[in-house]
Amino acid sequence: MSNFIFTETKIKGVYIIDVKTYGDSRGYFMETYKENDFITAGLDYKFVQDNQSSSRKGVLRGLHFQKKYPQAKLVRVLKGEVFDVAVDLRGESETYGKWVGVYLSDTNHRQFMIPKGFAHGFIVVSEEAEFAYKCDEIYHPEDEGGILWNDSDININWPDVGEIILSDKDKKNPSLSECGIRF
Repeated sequence: MSNFIFTETKIKGVYIIDVKTYGDSRGYFMETYKENDFITAGLDYKFVQDNQSSSRKGVLRGLHFQKKYPQAKLVRVLKGEVFDVAVDLRGESETYGKWVGVYLSDTNHRQFMIPKGFAHGFIVVSEEAEFAYKCDEIYHPEDEGGILWNDSDININWPDVGEIILSDKDKKNPSLSECGIRF
């Protein structure tokens, strides 16, 4: 019996994964990844790199992708809460330029599976958050790409967290139409 519930979103290939937790007065235990369960669900990825970040409320990271070496990502929150977003950049997809988002937190234990061909970003809604993700391709800094977080053509409904804090790099990202990326 699997400890995961895989729910495909309105965008084909993007999944919200609910994780079964086992708790008592000492705390809880949960599996965060089990290769056979993921393969059985049709999510056959070979993860090669794990990443973790820490951010404060209002930090928005994204929307990021790699151009020549696209990454599939399995993301989750270790502490706090974020609103996580995937934007479809697959050229032949009927949902190209559309987005799907989900709240991930240390209390709901949800995960988000984002396949290759997507831009990814998140905003921290709690006072601070620790964010972890597995990638099926290594990070290539020279291969970075990005799309403006508030591109009106994509029209992401970001939660209101007060001040938005962006990196200098993310402030300069082009719109989807300007970047013209299609995987």
